[in-house]
Amino acid sequence: MAQSEKRPFIIIGGGIGGLAAALALSYKGFSSILLEQAAEFGEIGAGIQLGPNVFRMFEKLGITDAINKVAVFPETLMMRDSITGEEVTTIRLDEAFRKRFIYPYAVIHRADLHRVLLDACHTQKDFITLKTSQKVTHFAEQKGVIEVKTQSGEHYEGCALIGADGLWSIVRDHIVGDGAPRKSGHVTYRAVLPTHEMPEEYRWWSMVIWAGEKTHLVQYPMRSGELFNLVAVFHSDKFAEGWDSYGEPDELHERFAKTCVPVRTMLGKINSWRMWVLCDRPPISNWSKGNMTLLGDAAHPMLQYLAQGACMAIEDSVCLARKIETCNGAYDQAFLAYQQERYLRTARVQLTARLYGEAYHASGAVRDLRNSVLGARTQEQAFDAMAWLYDPPPIGE
Repeated sequence: MAQSEKRPFIIIGGGIGGLAAALALSYKGFSSILLEQAAEFGEIGAGIQLGPNVFRMFEKLGITDAINKVAVFPETLMMRDSITGEEVTTIRLDEAFRKRFIYPYAVIHRADLHRVLLDACHTQKDFITLKTSQKVTHFAEQKGVIEVKTQSGEHYEGCALIGADGLWSIVRDHIVGDGAPRKSGHVTYRAVLPTHEMPEEYRWWSMVIWAGEKTHLVQYPMRSGELFNLVAVFHSDKFAEGWDSYGEPDELHERFAKTCVPVRTMLGKINSWRMWVLCDRPPISNWSKGNMTLLGDAAHPMLQYLAQGACMAIEDSVCLARKIETCNGAYDQAFLAYQQERYLRTARVQLTARLYGEAYHASGAVRDLRNSVLGARTQEQAFDAMAWLYDPPPIGE
């Protein structure tokens, strides 16, 4: 039976991972119906970072040129001590970096990355059906057929189900059943500052992290330098489920009171912040059940400290589509092969992200050790430390 005559894949979740999965499947000749619960497609948040590993995936998805038009390519990755203001280490993203890793490092507005993927999906309309306002209330597998019902009364049937529904995934709850995510005790405040409001002396064409004691601030330019993304992270016991709560500036400034003048100056430029609590889950080796599987944050949610959440979801999509292409309709076996290839890599990213969070927020002797070790590294040693993540191939070819 030709693929066009078969039931489609059903993808729950219209974020970066879900769109990437639909796109990757379409290039292999597989149809999908993507169900998004919101009234329209969109992304919450501001900037994200794109390592060389995800640029390899962009090439496979045919979206590199579109990404290049909306991304910013910083000159350096820089860490500074937010207490003293001193430079700890700088990694140049120059020809030597490109020679080592083949692909560049970039930063991008999350909405721009999402739009590139959405536009690419629209060009594949013979294979991809995009549905909004589809909050899934029920799904089950009956004799190899996936049945999905939504709050609006729609009913869908598919050959397999891909849960790309994020940190609070209902598909994960069905497959894994491991309860709520783990609260890290850290909260993030995000804001976007027009460049003309950014102090001129700090308008660096760099991705900069100001590492402090139980705090850090990230800054980098976006949208051709029209905006600066500011991300402030600190320890807090507050908790609000979701990603889009308003932050409390008083608490933010209290936590950063002991930081250097540049950090406090930049934070003082923002009057309104969006806040969310950072959560993840312990790594697991199984995220599939029959003809159902998970992708992205639904499978392996991670803290943001390695800047790889979106990158891992896009890697997942390419790997999953390749496994499905070669499975001859045995989707349960394809899903097992997919998770077998992915789980150790994503687990390492999850655990390394936790470790980075501790390093960014270090105090006392640990902070001094961090600054000493990182400050003594050569560019080559810095590249070597990145090699496990960026060297090709990040997924099997």
